[in-house]
Amino acid sequence: MRIALGIEYDGTDFHGWQRLPHGPTVQGAVEAALADIAAESVQVICAGRTDAGVHARNQVIHFDTQAQRSMRGWTLGTNSRLPSSIAVRWARPVSDEFHARFSARARRYRYTILNRSARPGLEARYVCWERVNLDAAKMHAAAQCLLGEQDFSAFRTVACQARSPLRCVQAIAVRRDGEHVVLDIQANAFLHHMVRNIAGSLRVVGRGEQTPEWIAQVLAGRDRARAGPTSAAQGLVFLGPLYPAACGLPAEATLPA
Repeated sequence: MRIALGIEYDGTDFHGWQRLPHGPTVQGAVEAALADIAAESVQVICAGRTDAGVHARNQVIHFDTQAQRSMRGWTLGTNSRLPSSIAVRWARPVSDEFHARFSARARRYRYTILNRSARPGLEARYVCWERVNLDAAKMHAAAQCLLGEQDFSAFRTVACQARSPLRCVQAIAVRRDGEHVVLDIQANAFLHHMVRNIAGSLRVVGRGEQTPEWIAQVLAGRDRARAGPTSAAQGLVFLGPLYPAACGLPAEATLPA
C-alpha cells in the first residue's frame, strides 16, 4: 500500500531534509517515527529536498508499507513519535503510480524579509533581516523577467547537481506587508539555492544598488558571479507542491481547477 503524507517542519535544528550519516535531518526523524508505527522499515520520497535551516508548510512525501493503519492512525501515531518541530498534517492512500516528486506539476516557495532597522527577536528563526529600506515595487517589477521557461544558471549554486539549468517560473510576486517584504514564487521545479539567490539579487534592486533591468541582465549572463548574494536560509519556507486532482490529495496540494 502506498501512503502520501503532508508534513510541516521548522528546519532550524536540522541539517536539511535528506538523511545523513551525521547530524539530525527531517527525513531521518520522519522515517524513524513511521517505522515505529508500521513496525517495519520505512523509506520515504519527498516532493522537494530542503536545505539546513529551511522550513516547510506542506512538504509531501510517499512511502510503501504492508502495515494496515487508518489514515488517522498514520497522522496521530506518527506525530506522537516526532519532535515538536515536525508534524504530519494529513495522510491519504494513493495509487502505486503516485510519486511525491515526479507526479508534482508545480512547487511553491515563500521568502520573507523583515525590513526594519532593529534586528528580529521573536521572528529570528523565520525571517531574513534587512536593515536598509527596500522598494518592494521595484523588486516586483524586476522579478517579472524571470517568468517562463529560462536558463537559471545565474541563480543556482555551483554545487547544484541538476542536469539542466532550465526551469519554468509560473508565477512570481514581491509585496510589502508592514515591516515584511514577501517574495512568492511558483515553478515546475527549482535548482539548488535558486530561490535564495533570486531573493538576494532582488534585495540588491530593493536597496537601490541596481536598477530593475539589472535582473534581466544577470539572467541573460548565466553567470552566478554576476548575481547578488545568497540570502539566509531561515527566511525560506517550502509552501509545498501541487498535483493533478486525480491524485486525490487535499486542496492545498492540488492544482486549481
